Amino acid sequence: MPMTANGAVSLYYEVFGGGDDPTLLLVNGLGSQCINFKVELCQKFAGEGFRVVRFDNRDVGLSSHLKGGPKYTVEDMADDGFAVLDAVGAAAAHIAGWSMGGMIVQAMAIKHPARILSMSSVMSGPGLIAIGRDPDVIAAFTAPPATTRDEAAQRHLTGLRAWGSPACFDVDRITADAHAAYDRCWDPEGRARQAMAIGSSRSREADLGSLHVPTLVVHGDADRLVPLEAGRATAAAIPGARLEIVEGMGHDYPPQYWGRMVDLITSHARTSAATR
Repeated sequence: MPMTANGAVSLYYEVFGGGDDPTLLLVNGLGSQCINFKVELCQKFAGEGFRVVRFDNRDVGLSSHLKGGPKYTVEDMADDGFAVLDAVGAAAAHIAGWSMGGMIVQAMAIKHPARILSMSSVMSGPGLIAIGRDPDVIAAFTAPPATTRDEAAQRHLTGLRAWGSPACFDVDRITADAHAAYDRCWDPEGRARQAMAIGSSRSREADLGSLHVPTLVVHGDADRLVPLEAGRATAAAIPGARLEIVEGMGHDYPPQYWGRMVDLITSHARTSAATR
């Protein structure tokens, strides 16, 4: 089982694609395990000529769970990302993060811009994000954690019904995804600790204003959890950033949008590499 460490934090990771290809690090959102980046999605990125790395953030999946451990911030999680890059021998890499993962890749670019070939921030924001204000969104996001496998699936269905891509709501797929995540590792306290890390992290907006890393910002116009305004704010904060608004996409990873995401991120990475 491939593992590396950032100090006392152990990190599980997986690699897809050729060892000589440029590295693309994929970073997950709040409470999400690396399996949210499906094998098929990673293979699509790899098929475009990238060595793709997915990993479990601290407090989820097969990485360290810090129950009773020290509090941490998004910046600490950025150091986890660099530890994974070190483990795969990537002195520099393309990085792409979704939601909280977008915050993490922004922090990575601020910390060590020379190691970042390009950055893609997806459905994220430059600071503490105010979630959507619709009652069903608030109720689903703040619901007590599930205590059983089927309850976890029901919570996931309720959440994606509120903020997922409306045309992509597939009960069987979403249920299977929730069961797979529960069976691999279920730790709602870890999710809560990640949420605390977001809440205790300072805004990146000022630092992003002096960033000179090729940046793509992607946001769905149907995202009711992290509204489009957060994506606009990210793009506005970073000099030269390009904003791509994806029609109909919510706050999720449905297969119907894989092709668009792969095209946007890999095209951005190639263009960035050509201009360095």
